[in-house]
Amino acid sequence: MSGIVRYLTHPQVLIDPARQVPRWSLNETGRARVAALAAHPGVLSQTRRVISSDETKALETALPLAAALGVEVEVRPRMHENDRSATGFLPPDAFEKVADEFFANPSRSVRGWETAEAAQTRIVEEVDACLDTDARGDVLFVGHGGVGTLLFCALSGEKIDRRFDQGPGGGGCWFAFDSERRKPAHGWRPMETLISAASI
Repeated sequence: MSGIVRYLTHPQVLIDPARQVPRWSLNETGRARVAALAAHPGVLSQTRRVISSDETKALETALPLAAALGVEVEVRPRMHENDRSATGFLPPDAFEKVADEFFANPSRSVRGWETAEAAQTRIVEEVDACLDTDARGDVLFVGHGGVGTLLFCALSGEKIDRRFDQGPGGGGCWFAFDSERRKPAHGWRPMETLISAASI
């Protein structure tokens, strides 16, 4: 029996150049957005599994939602964001330029970053592995914008391209697909739309 699978990115983070990026936490705005969704799960109410990256910001998104839904979080370390440890923190302008190169040259490592092709293969393998083990009910994946975009491209049959990115605004976006057909039903939407019964 098929279910609806949703991929949700963590919302706004507290940028801390002194900490490793995977250990960044949500900022006040990000926490408030998660709390609002946890208080009114809306269309997530049929979710039977919550599966998260092990990065702090993803877990801080997944844990309150899982608690509200009465399920445990399944942690999948290989769902992490594209590996950018070679550069560490980059100021916003510099980051955007490197991110543009990352998507534009998917087979090439840009400044030591994991390639887009490698990151895409990894996230697709993780999603497939999770969905192949249990197809009961709806599933919520909680992760990151970069690999989320790569997943969206793969499921859509599109070449890797940043035009499929979730866009500006700090994250906290989602898309959905059927667990059997595995084709996105729509593009990225703000997490607040999950509160509405009209959302997929």
